[in-house]
Amino acid sequence: MSSRLRSWLIRRAASRMTGAVWSPVASTAEQGQVQSCEPVNGFKLLDEVLKLPVSTWRYTADPPEVRHLGPMAQDWWAAFGVGVDDKTICCTDANGVSIVAIQALHRLLAETQGELVSLREQVDLLRARQDQAVTVVAQGDVAPRMVPGSR
Repeated sequence: MSSRLRSWLIRRAASRMTGAVWSPVASTAEQGQVQSCEPVNGFKLLDEVLKLPVSTWRYTADPPEVRHLGPMAQDWWAAFGVGVDDKTICCTDANGVSIVAIQALHRLLAETQGELVSLREQVDLLRARQDQAVTVVAQGDVAPRMVPGSR
């Protein structure tokens, strides 16, 4: 029996014993079925996502025209240390990493947008001051000062 099949059978048996739902497509993440919840630093996770090698590939049993896209399980395990082992990537973990990375990117985008608004306000203020200075000089109220080294 292959280790992949053995792993699947173990998870299936465990889900029957605990009442948790598991399939290759969906797994339970219900509050009553999980424990040891810990917060995740999205910015650190995002740094790991950025370093994660991603490629296209096919399983040895796939026909040559079939391609998949994603990281290798060993790289995933080294980066995040989540899941059963360094041979598989659980869809729940892949979804979780994606969601946390999106949240971190959203926070960065919101912060950048706030900085952009502030900078635009500063530019508008500087332009208004420049316009006032040009008006004052044009009315002859103040003699323009020469900048040293200019003519």
